[in-house]
Amino acid sequence: MEERVYNFSAGPSQMPLPVLEQAQKDLLCYPGAGASVLEMSHRSKSFDAIIDQAEADLRKLMDISDDYAVLFLQGGATTQFSEVCMNLAHQGDTMAFIKSGQFSGKAMDEGARWGNAVCVASSADEKYTFIPEIGEGSEAQPFPEDAKILHFTGNNTVFGTMFRQIPQIPAFAKDAKLVGDWSSAILGVNIDVRDYDLIYAGAQKNIGPAGVTVVILKKELLDREIDPVVPIMLRYAPMVKARSMYNTPPCFSIYVSGLMFKWVQEQGGVAEMERRNKEKAGLLYDFIDNSGFYTNPVRPGDRSIMNVVFRLPDDQLTADFVATAASKGLINLKGHRANGGCRASLYNGMPLEGVKKLIEVMKDFELANK
Repeated sequence: MEERVYNFSAGPSQMPLPVLEQAQKDLLCYPGAGASVLEMSHRSKSFDAIIDQAEADLRKLMDISDDYAVLFLQGGATTQFSEVCMNLAHQGDTMAFIKSGQFSGKAMDEGARWGNAVCVASSADEKYTFIPEIGEGSEAQPFPEDAKILHFTGNNTVFGTMFRQIPQIPAFAKDAKLVGDWSSAILGVNIDVRDYDLIYAGAQKNIGPAGVTVVILKKELLDREIDPVVPIMLRYAPMVKARSMYNTPPCFSIYVSGLMFKWVQEQGGVAEMERRNKEKAGLLYDFIDNSGFYTNPVRPGDRSIMNVVFRLPDDQLTADFVATAASKGLINLKGHRANGGCRASLYNGMPLEGVKKLIEVMKDFELANK
């Protein structure tokens, strides 16, 4: 078998070898099913057991109480930009958004298709190098009293920032529901579900392969009246009633996500994942901060432990470094096109050894080019 490399991609991300090996073992014939999960009917008893166990394990990992529903949906987090608004607000209603990066901006753009999307905080003026507080930034407007939601993106993969404290909805906005997009940090940091009305997360970073999106929402939200124009596939209530299987779900992605939930449990749970991720990120940030060659533009208190962005002195050195790292088994270190530079994503599947090797390669490159 060809030797595996360290994959620093922002998603789909590197996954733990035991998870891949188990998936490989079950690929041809899942125990008791006589068929692969790729072939298995989502109406079968075997898949019933798979999706039920996945939900039970996620509930245990995140301490999700019975007054929340858990869904495994298709369409990625991008579909949730629209679905959240369509389910929690009527057409034309006001919704509040915090713009702290590329994807929070896209979420607000989709909100504007449905209603009155108001930016209440933004760090766009400073290239998203910090987490803004409500009322901060030239785009920020006063928090609307009639807002139906406050939406924020907990971790920003492109610009390398992360919320350390969740934003607070002002007391006068009595109808606003707190919505968090935690796609790139779920299961990698502790999230208290009880603080939220709805959480969503695309899987392909810390949960599993692309193709499934986890949605965790208060069941009381399911009783809300939905505008008739909203398509059935973008309504939460039918999906909850059908246990995420109103139509054929992404069966294999749900199955592998279930394997990831088991693996996280075996490693010590989310608390242990967060400890490891802080250790990995801390080593890399310490090296960058003490280097006269690499720089990190993010305000230290707002730095992500999932996605570490860094810059070299010029574009040519950046391209040379990315190529050098790839030749040494460290791939996908090129930064997002919206931010440039480099980016190392340190999700749960990235072992400490991968980060240590990255630092060694960075040291050698600095010595050769400083």
